[in-house]
Amino acid sequence: MTGAKDVVTLVPGATHAGAGEAPFVRTSFQNDMRTSFGRSSATDGPMKVDAAVPPALAAAVQPIDRGPAAAASSLGPAASQELSRAMLSSWQYRVSGKAAVAELLQECAAEHIACGGPRGVEEVAVRHIRRHDIDSDSIYVVDLASPFRLFKAWRAAMPRVLPYYAVKCYPEPAILKLLMALGAGFDCASKGELDMMLKLGVSPGRIIFAHPCKRGADFRYAREHGITYTTFDSSSELHKIAEMDPEFKCVLRIRADDPGARVPLGLKYGAEVEEAAGLLAEAKQLGLEVVGVSFHVGSAAKNLATFTNAIANARKVFDDAAGMGFKMELLDIGGGFTGHFDECGNVMFGEIANTINAALATYFPPGGDLGDVRVIAEPGRYFAETSSTLMTVVIGQRDRPQKDGSTHKDYWLTDGLYGSFNCIVYDGQNPEWRIVRSPILPDPADAKTTYVSTLWGPTCDSADVVYKDVALPELRNGDWLLWPNAGAYTVAGACDFNGIEFTTPMKVYVWSDIAVDVEVPEADSKAEQAAEGAQ
Repeated sequence: MTGAKDVVTLVPGATHAGAGEAPFVRTSFQNDMRTSFGRSSATDGPMKVDAAVPPALAAAVQPIDRGPAAAASSLGPAASQELSRAMLSSWQYRVSGKAAVAELLQECAAEHIACGGPRGVEEVAVRHIRRHDIDSDSIYVVDLASPFRLFKAWRAAMPRVLPYYAVKCYPEPAILKLLMALGAGFDCASKGELDMMLKLGVSPGRIIFAHPCKRGADFRYAREHGITYTTFDSSSELHKIAEMDPEFKCVLRIRADDPGARVPLGLKYGAEVEEAAGLLAEAKQLGLEVVGVSFHVGSAAKNLATFTNAIANARKVFDDAAGMGFKMELLDIGGGFTGHFDECGNVMFGEIANTINAALATYFPPGGDLGDVRVIAEPGRYFAETSSTLMTVVIGQRDRPQKDGSTHKDYWLTDGLYGSFNCIVYDGQNPEWRIVRSPILPDPADAKTTYVSTLWGPTCDSADVVYKDVALPELRNGDWLLWPNAGAYTVAGACDFNGIEFTTPMKVYVWSDIAVDVEVPEADSKAEQAAEGAQ
């Protein structure tokens, strides 16, 4: 839920458009993903879809989309013509240019909005709060245009590196389906994540089982479902692989620490480079196939030289492995990436792309003595963080007189440390907020005087506190706090302590034409709304 101040713009925003209305959806990450969008709440009936797109669309879309012509090719001539016409005329296809993405926007009833910044998201949320009289649930507003833009920026900045999304970061079904449609791979770490992605229709070849210490149940599931690649970093794991599934293509994870990363990982995973030769020799003795090297510099890394050094060390391991007769063909540069937008809505990638491209050109040049090594990465936060905004409502308050005569105010929210704000404890985040006054209550008489305040989570645990001693104007039951950049490592780590449904928040899906708040000329906005209404 934090921001970033990187540089170098890569992908500009698009034009503005109008807005409609969409229902809330309550989903559970643990349920079958094929039915995730089929449940709705705060509505009287099933989710609405655009009548312009016929039912044949669902059966026609392929995992990697090639547009309406390819989608219609398996249908009869009349049906193909109808599908192509309807698809090309829908706003969903117009903004994405992909049939599979258009289908997804239909499936989750995404609302088309002009701006995806805090003000634009607030407008969407306020409409839904007023319409459905929401007073006791948190709300996630998920902007699917954000990961779409970030994927395009990634491919433009680092064309050699295919992203394999780290599912653990934010297993939001709509984002998973979007990235699947765009051609991404997926980094899974357990039987549950493997099952989730396979049920979505991802082929085993687009999955890397990137956990260096797997359970027996994980091995059995992977073996039964054709998962090919997995990582290891210890002798123990090599022996488990040899016993459980010796057909795995093994990827040696080496340690590559960025001491400035928000969440360092080297203490737990990654073999020291000096240990690599011994592990390779042991793999050879066990008859295992080692095909690549992986590393992870840490979540939200800051030191660019860490990537250069890690890629250089990976080359050393490649050379050692090739000398032992292994056919090395995969380099996995892990995660650590962040993705944000500047004030004009352009993706801020920073110098990290130039650093990685230069290191790859030096140590893994295309057509070099190693051949064309396939390069992947495991970004999670990069795609997830800016995609979602959390809305929490004030459900209780209390004044505590202080000895100096001042008043300390306590406020209880609908989310806390057991929910999305676990990110404060586990991910080192410092969430930013924006006050949204209740659209149901009259404007407050005094909105300027501030008080030292504490924001509490809703559970019975006294440790469940989001922020202590922060300056806030007086809030009322029914006022809201808007928390931007709430996608990464938030609800994914929640649990339903006290029986409160933290893991299944209400959701509304949107597609913004620009990632930030800009002034949209009223005439243009009305014209766009009229055009979409006519469609």
